[in-house]
This record gives sequence, structure tokens and C-alpha cells, in this order.
Amino acid sequence: MNEKNPSRRFRVDALDVAVFGNRADMGTFAAEECAAAVREVLGRQAACRMVFAAAPSQNEVLAGLATARGIDWSRVQAFHMDEYVGLAPEAPQRFGVFLRDRLFGLLPFGRVEYLGKGGASGAPGAAADEASRYAALIAEAPIDIVCLGVGENGHIAFNDPGVADFGDPLLVKEVSLDRECRLQQVHDGCFPDFDAVPPTALTLTIPALMSGKKLFCVVPGPTKARAVKGMLEGPISEACPASILRRHGHCALYLDAASAGELE
Repeated sequence: MNEKNPSRRFRVDALDVAVFGNRADMGTFAAEECAAAVREVLGRQAACRMVFAAAPSQNEVLAGLATARGIDWSRVQAFHMDEYVGLAPEAPQRFGVFLRDRLFGLLPFGRVEYLGKGGASGAPGAAADEASRYAALIAEAPIDIVCLGVGENGHIAFNDPGVADFGDPLLVKEVSLDRECRLQQVHDGCFPDFDAVPPTALTLTIPALMSGKKLFCVVPGPTKARAVKGMLEGPISEACPASILRRHGHCALYLDAASAGELE
């Protein structure tokens, strides 16, 4: 067996789970499978619409996609799934800046839509207006592929346990970030301390994420082990928003040895 293949692969409900010996192999394999899905979509339709997560946990996947061969990126439309409210447009912590530096600015995407226009200032009503604008873009046509991660508190995008709604009528909304979510941003090295992390953000909702035809969820590292255990071994519940991925049917979850460390 190729050492870079999963050491273990199994299903939990409708969710396909692959476990790797290390983070590098996990990221490489996930990027290859995602790239193959992009090529498949472009082989049967004019454009591929993709939504990307922005977090250090996605670095290997983004790097793999940035060097993938055989993809006509001019036919790919790119979106991202969340953004802080109140950060300056070029703040390095902004998710749009993160993705621009690691992917969007490296490839000739046919279209890149940044979340946060008009909502960055935190002015009254600006975030709600931006949520409506971005929701209209998401609703223009089906989303083909979503590349996402899972937070330390089990969130997907910025749908923390306190605001996650499996039946949310909205596609994009403003949310308050819970304490564990904000602390994760410090743990990831994105902010110097808790108070520097913005308390609110815009996020695609869970129904918006689940509308993607194929989902690729990459979750490395020991700090995610508790969330992974909850999403796979606990109930499907908004208390662990990522658990909803077990109902998708076309979602693959990629783990390394550390993030899978608490699984039975």
C-alpha cells in the first residue's frame, strides 16, 4: 500500500472518513481528491462554483490545489465561507486576505467573490446588507464543491454551537463568536490575544454549506480531537454543528493521527 494512502477508512452514517499517519499526507491526499472533483465538474459543465474555508488547518490543501494540474481555473468561481466584522480591508487576519495570498491570487480564477464588502467597518446595518448581497451571489446557481474544516468547538464556518441552525432560513448571516471560537483564533496564531479577536462575523449558514454537491472537510491536529470525537461518536446535534456532515451523503472527512486520537 502507498504510505500516503489512508491508514484507515470507514463510514459514519453517510460520512466517509479517512485517517492518515501525518498531516502532510492527509493534506496531499485531500487536495488530490478535491482537484479530481473539480476536473470532473468541469468535464460536464461550463463552470465549477467552489466555497473555501480560510484557516491554518487548510494550508496543505490550498497548497495542493494551487499546484494541481489539468484544471482550467478560468472556469472556476470562488467564494469563501466567513469573514470578521470590523477589520480593516487589508488586515492580515481577514479570511479574504488569507485566501487571496494562498490561492485566489495565485491562479487565474474566472471569478472571485469576497465576503465582507461594506461590512468590514462594523457600521450599523452594514453587516446585514453585506449578508444579503453575498447570499444573492451564493443563490445564483448551485454550489459544486465546498472545502471546509471543523473548529475546536465543532463549528463549521462560523456556525458555533450557540448560533448553529440546521434549518436556518438564511444563506448568510451575522453571528456573535463564542469564547472557544475566539480563543481558537489565538491558538492558531492569528491574533495576539483574546480581546484582539473581533466578537462578530459574517458566515454562510449550515444549509448554505450543506447545499454543496460535494464537501471536502480537512481537520488536522490534536486541538481538534475532541470536536472530531463529538461529530463522529456523539448525536447529530447543533451542540456539535459539524455532526450534520454525517447526513450529507457526498462529504469526505480527512483526519491525521492527532485529530483522530480520541476516536474509539
